[in-house]
Amino acid sequence: MSIMYARVSVLKTLLHLRFGPATIKKHYNVKRNNYAIVDDKDVNFFGSLMGAQYVLQDAGTDDLLCYNVDFLRSVRGNSKLVLRPGTTQEISEILKYCNKRHLAVCPQGGNTGLVGGAVPVCDEIILSMARLNKVLNIDEITGIASCEAACILENFDAKAREKGLVVPIDLGAKSSCHIGGNLSTNAGGLRVLRYGNLHGSVLGVEVVLANGTILDLMSNFKKDNTGYHLKHLFIGSEGTLGIITKLAILCQTVSSSVHVAFVGLNSFDSVLKTFLNAKRYLGEILSACELIDERSLDASVKQYNLKSPIENYPFHMLIETSGSNAIHDSEKLNFFLEHCMNSGDILNGTVTNEVNKIQEIWKLRELIPTALIRDGFCFKYDISLPLRSFYDIVPVLEGHVGKLAKRVCGYGHLGDSNLHLNVSCEEYSRELYERIEPFIYEHTAKLKGSVSAEHGIGFTKKNYLKYSKSSEAITMMREVKKLLDPSGILNPYKVLN
Repeated sequence: MSIMYARVSVLKTLLHLRFGPATIKKHYNVKRNNYAIVDDKDVNFFGSLMGAQYVLQDAGTDDLLCYNVDFLRSVRGNSKLVLRPGTTQEISEILKYCNKRHLAVCPQGGNTGLVGGAVPVCDEIILSMARLNKVLNIDEITGIASCEAACILENFDAKAREKGLVVPIDLGAKSSCHIGGNLSTNAGGLRVLRYGNLHGSVLGVEVVLANGTILDLMSNFKKDNTGYHLKHLFIGSEGTLGIITKLAILCQTVSSSVHVAFVGLNSFDSVLKTFLNAKRYLGEILSACELIDERSLDASVKQYNLKSPIENYPFHMLIETSGSNAIHDSEKLNFFLEHCMNSGDILNGTVTNEVNKIQEIWKLRELIPTALIRDGFCFKYDISLPLRSFYDIVPVLEGHVGKLAKRVCGYGHLGDSNLHLNVSCEEYSRELYERIEPFIYEHTAKLKGSVSAEHGIGFTKKNYLKYSKSSEAITMMREVKKLLDPSGILNPYKVLN
């Protein structure tokens, strides 16, 4: 048995043993577009191009399960073919061939997305990026790092840290997500407050267009004002305009002084006041400000047998500082905490600069997403809301779904107004699903929020794009798609209807 088939077999078994086939739901009805159907000639061509060991066919009913099912087990495709190219040139030849044959393609990275953007909807060919995983160069002087798209974020960051640098994005899924997928969805993560969105950090990309054209937009300069910044078309385009194969990103220097405070609060009003004071008193060293409500913390503590350093409160905040002078940073943080406790906003808390203790506190936040999945099934929503109304939607939704839900909770990046709203239940419920959607998006639109803060639109949100984009903007998006992918072979059924 080849290594590739062994991997598929193991993952398939884990999916069935842990979740059971009945938990994988296909709660949609999509009419297949008029694409060609893969035949033996196509398979033979791909095998001759890459080697037969990198062409995975559906020899049995579930051989491709791990490629066809998304992370949340809520969307499932029916692809019969997975291609695993190893170079940009191979991807170019694959797309050139598929474009001529009118074969639909679904690019896939680490498959950690939450909106069904990385799995096929029908029988699209899955283009796995997993083999394009090389770190190409890291320059400690300029801070510029370049790599192939399938570098796992945690591995890429580890290589950067060897040079005293840090990749300016950090996600809970960092041990399995691909940096190229992060770009394709314009992922935000835990430290957007410090580093900003990827649009501001990415210096250049290499992209393969639908017709096989290799577009070299790589750059080694922060300032390169030579015409249209085409790279921005592909950051956040979710593989619908082109496939990112390489990237160059500006990394920051590793902070020599990191402190984390974990505090408890009684009201969201106190949360807002504490956030304002964090910006006021911590200023340039503030690197993360996360909100965790009572039910979210309860999920990670119980499902992973963790221990919170303080007792449970209605709200918790994880505040991180990153600087270069431990004494200076400690003084600022202690002054901030003393001020907030004297005002009565912070009721209790702990602060540390010990690496192990910092990691244990961050676990409480980073493990929430998967802890909620362990409830049975979890509907996840990634939205941006005006900060004053950031948490109001949680009790509103809780009242709307009633006893259909096991748990309704909210946590997320307070520093950039990104709420992760979760509704868990014992098992997938169509009734609960229809109770949540489109209500959640209609309510978000009323508040002038965004239906997607950092996970993209993918398949599951494409009908709700209208709540955050004007009809004129959506029309222009369609025109850009038609220009770059006139045959519509790249990641069809995603983002746009």
